Amino acid sequence: MRKLFWTLAALIVGGTLIVAAALVAPAFLSQAQAKTVAVTCPAVPAVTVGTIRVPSGPIGGYCQAELVNAAHIMNAARNLGIGTHTQAIGVMTAMGESGLRNLDYGDAAGADSRGIFQQRDNGAWGTLADRMDPYTAATNFFTKLVNLPNWKSLTPTEAAHAVQVNADPNYYSAYWADAQKVVAALAGS
Repeated sequence: MRKLFWTLAALIVGGTLIVAAALVAPAFLSQAQAKTVAVTCPAVPAVTVGTIRVPSGPIGGYCQAELVNAAHIMNAARNLGIGTHTQAIGVMTAMGESGLRNLDYGDAAGADSRGIFQQRDNGAWGTLADRMDPYTAATNFFTKLVNLPNWKSLTPTEAAHAVQVNADPNYYSAYWADAQKVVAALAGS
């Protein structure tokens, strides 16, 4: 009987730990890992941003509100004569910085960070209005990128890191595949 008691106690404690781990683990997932969960987007009519038709989604785990911001990034790059590979670098960066959302608040790394690229209020990224305008913020991102020496030879995450100066130079790589999906889908629209 005593052996049965301890076996049951071990199972209960072990089961509790498993349940606790299952409940806590999602808090440690990156945004990119969390995107593997199926996303359901509201059924809304397509909108046009510049020359890009933006559907309701999902594309790469993002819905229309976020895809509109991706279209602004792509339009800014196109207007600077930048191709789809580099457009995807911009989209990847904004995915990593804000989840393609135009945030009007900062984070622990920069309480003054704003917009889809979480650009700082240090004079390098323009006014608050510039940082909160997705097209202007993307233009500023790409302008800094193309002025880097050998920017075309950098990997996508190296290019994003060189512009954003994120603490982890490999941080953005988790978003690359989804950025490529988004850019390919929107470029073909």
